[in-house]
Amino acid sequence: MPILPDILDEMNRLVEAARLNSMVLRALGGLAIRVRSGDFQKYFAREYRDLDFVVAENDRRKIEPFFQEMGYEANRRFNILNGGKRQIYLDPNSERHVDIFVGNFEMCHKLPMDDRLHLDPVTVSLADLFLSKAQIVELNQKDALDIASLLLFNETGNDDNGRINLSHIARLCSQDWGLYKTTSLSLQRVAQAVGDEKLNLSEAERGLILKRLSEIEQAFVQMPKSLAWQMRDKVGTRVRWYEEVEEVAR
Repeated sequence: MPILPDILDEMNRLVEAARLNSMVLRALGGLAIRVRSGDFQKYFAREYRDLDFVVAENDRRKIEPFFQEMGYEANRRFNILNGGKRQIYLDPNSERHVDIFVGNFEMCHKLPMDDRLHLDPVTVSLADLFLSKAQIVELNQKDALDIASLLLFNETGNDDNGRINLSHIARLCSQDWGLYKTTSLSLQRVAQAVGDEKLNLSEAERGLILKRLSEIEQAFVQMPKSLAWQMRDKVGTRVRWYEEVEEVAR
């Protein structure tokens, strides 16, 4: 079957084809958030250019033959240098590309996902979707609104059963001060973004997003903090707390 022009249809085609090939492939990024966000277009409509996935570590050697069979071409140079962690494939008939993370999501911060890919049949879990956006140090308006959308349409809780798992978020942030710091800054930026009166949000909807932001902040207050975490907190932002992400030439 050829590459589909509609990017959402193409995302679903790839996830289903991977399943039929006994390969664990889960979507993440803005398009995955749209899938988990109900009437997304009413509030946060935007275009999507690329596809993002996480593949199970055990399936790493299946990635290249699979995407070639699906009609894509490998970014050879990038994949040779980074293939154990991340690979990129290109649609030869358009500017679309597919970005694939292997086992973990690693950008500004490292998010372990390999043992959590079973939680949903199409996307990574809601908590992992949230963190994949919240870990962006220079969070732009588009990414802030992706987080707002996720919070508007999904409850918080302490498990992954259709909820944004606060326990998982707090656990990772209690182990990594840098991730905590970036996520905390992102929460502030999301609160600012949803304050924009130009957004098609009612006061109740805006209040619900802010309530769920507050619930995440409260989870940070309550999470255990090791001595090493507390010492790093005292150092603060005087020392860089994140990895710098280089732009990928395609």
